Amino acid sequence: MAGTDRDEVLRKRRHSRVRRKVSGTPERPRLAVNRSLRHITAQVIDDSSGRTLVAASTAEREVRDVLSPKGGGNVSAAAAVGRLVATRAKEAGVSRVVFDRGGFKYHGRVAALADAARSEGLEF
Repeated sequence: MAGTDRDEVLRKRRHSRVRRKVSGTPERPRLAVNRSLRHITAQVIDDSSGRTLVAASTAEREVRDVLSPKGGGNVSAAAAVGRLVATRAKEAGVSRVVFDRGGFKYHGRVAALADAARSEGLEF
């Protein structure tokens, strides 16, 4: 398990590099993605006030009912979260965001979430 600790340290280092450049404003909040082995979470955050405007996760009952019994650790679950967070953001009056991949590679579940959010009309 020692490799896992090192991977997390490296991910946090990558994330801090991204966060130096990416910040959410009231006009264009930040779409932050976090993934674990079992779940994926997305939040739309206004960093100037420190508030989360909307959020969606595979741990929510609304998303779990749509998913397979395997859980939320797959690409289809990430796409469902992307569509849900984009829909909620539109209802909250947010149409443009900056994307924060959280130090994760833009590949697989992270890319599926982003593509699904774009397909629902969220611009980034």
